[in-house]
Amino acid sequence: MTAAIAAITLTAIWLYLAGKEALYSLWNQLRNKKTGSDFSGSQLKQLSLIDPFMRTLERYKLFDMLHLPMGSYHMRLLLLMDNAWTIERTKAQAAAALGTGYAALTGCAWLSLLGQEPILLAMGAVFGIVLTIRPFAEAGKRVERRKQQMIIELPGMLGKLMLLVGAGETVQQALARCLEGKEDDLHPLYKEWGDAVSMLRNGQSFSTAMERFNRRCAVQEVSVFTTVLLLNYRRGGEHFVLALRELSYTLWEKRKAIARARGEEASSKLVFPLVGILLVLMVLVAAPAVLLMS
Repeated sequence: MTAAIAAITLTAIWLYLAGKEALYSLWNQLRNKKTGSDFSGSQLKQLSLIDPFMRTLERYKLFDMLHLPMGSYHMRLLLLMDNAWTIERTKAQAAAALGTGYAALTGCAWLSLLGQEPILLAMGAVFGIVLTIRPFAEAGKRVERRKQQMIIELPGMLGKLMLLVGAGETVQQALARCLEGKEDDLHPLYKEWGDAVSMLRNGQSFSTAMERFNRRCAVQEVSVFTTVLLLNYRRGGEHFVLALRELSYTLWEKRKAIARARGEEASSKLVFPLVGILLVLMVLVAAPAVLLMS
């Protein structure tokens, strides 16, 4: 009985919100004198999963109530995406996550009703919560992974920069030479480094390009690196190399620490498969003996 009430109620609410959104979109098409009312797959997904929940969240001012977590989520997406990312797109991502979780809950409610298994309804509630909060947690993990990737590659780039400046290159030329062979690499550090070099070639001042580079990377180690650059780039030569060499030692130690942490994380992930393999082997070894005894 509970599963039937939940399935019917959830479906009715969903159809009401999606149908209302579809009528709203169709009305806009007619008002703008657009011909045809067919929707593509992406439009149907938007009308069924994104727009209804986004308008509901805005109507009840839930975005304003959750401004702190939404602001944190938006800042993470700004780091992961480009500068064209807007708060509206962040809200759409949050609404899509809510719609996906709601769809999982509704589907499990109908499965619980058809299969007469009340536990499926509880599983649907768990799946719905997990699918709703998953993008927020995943964004945090991607930002941390991006930070580690930058810290790992920064000492190598710093070493190249010291060698080039020590060989007589100017700092601007050395920054560009460090990217040779890496122009098409999708690594976050190379991407932001390349944008900074492009700004310098387009006539931007060195301080402006480095400040934007620092802001886009949003990593403490990169901030220290850019500060050293801004303080010493005019001096050049031996003084510049000595200033970067002290920073290089610290960055290499942090790179080693990240490598050790990743190794420990990988070894801990292997524990569960090994335990599963051990259980399978125990069953395979013990099964013949149990069958013979019976």
